[in-house]
Amino acid sequence: MVLSVSERTFTEEVLKSPIPVLVNFEAPWCGLCRVIHPLLLQFQAQCGDEIKLVGVNADQNFKLSTTYRLKSLPTLLLIENGTIRHRLECFRSREDLRLALEEIKASYSNYPKIYKSSKTADLEYRLA
Repeated sequence: MVLSVSERTFTEEVLKSPIPVLVNFEAPWCGLCRVIHPLLLQFQAQCGDEIKLVGVNADQNFKLSTTYRLKSLPTLLLIENGTIRHRLECFRSREDLRLALEEIKASYSNYPKIYKSSKTADLEYRLA
């Protein structure tokens, strides 16, 4: 389940979060938003507590939409310590989004958590 945030809770849940937050700006009428939702849930499950996923209804939170200069929906922002680290918008396909999410996950992943030989660690990374 994705935590829904608003202008009132955005600072606490996103900007002050101790871990990076992937913010999904969406709207109920947005068909592509519904299409990517399962992919985002899968991403959230894979990341565990390394990255938090939240959703923002762009229509109901106009100040946030304006502040982050949304051009299209969905727009995904990875925010760490109050700073935008990645901005994903205008996806060409689900595969483009999946690859971008994999890149984000890899950059925040704690592989290898246990020191091992480089061959073992490399193999585990590819299997993950």
